[in-house]
Amino acid sequence: MRKEKLKELKEYMKELSTIKKIKEPEEYSYDEKGNPIKPKNFINIEKYNCILRNGMMIPREKIVKNGKTGSAAIILPITEENNTLLVVQPRVFTKETVCVELPAGYIEDGESPIEAGKRELEEETGYVPTEMKVIASFYQDQGCSSAYNYSILALGCKKIKGQKLDKDEYIRYFECSFDEALELVENGYITDLQSQFTIEKAKSYIYQKKSKK
Repeated sequence: MRKEKLKELKEYMKELSTIKKIKEPEEYSYDEKGNPIKPKNFINIEKYNCILRNGMMIPREKIVKNGKTGSAAIILPITEENNTLLVVQPRVFTKETVCVELPAGYIEDGESPIEAGKRELEEETGYVPTEMKVIASFYQDQGCSSAYNYSILALGCKKIKGQKLDKDEYIRYFECSFDEALELVENGYITDLQSQFTIEKAKSYIYQKKSKK
């Protein structure tokens, strides 16, 4: 990777890394009998007893995110200049406390994966594509979740506005060539499986497109 691009990426990673984690005490409300009511968190666990066709019953726990499955769209953006867009953001429970990833986000009720991908890309980077296509789909963690994710290739991306982040979101976007994105996977900068998987799935399409030029 170009030295100046690697320096830029490392500066973003340093800026958004975590230096301290403080666990807050849980807050409870109480019912009319004085019993504590479990707080409604973004992530909750549902418990099930599942009866199998063979008559056996197995206990299982399911992760629910904000009352939904947690299905997501993962976007690999290719700009008009044939560069790739990555995002750098705090991931406080990883050993690095910050991750380099592809843009991604949850699919809201009533949205298709493509619609969710377009919205998340625009919010996180300010770029809008001219074409989007689903190139793969996969379960995220089928042992404890029904989340089903979609890898999406976004082509002809053009910067049209600034980022539109939630109040607790801190994201830097980073532009590099696709070959440099592959280097970041190989050199241990891109470590999440969904980004690695999406980049790998996009390789054949992108190189095929390059060979036709």
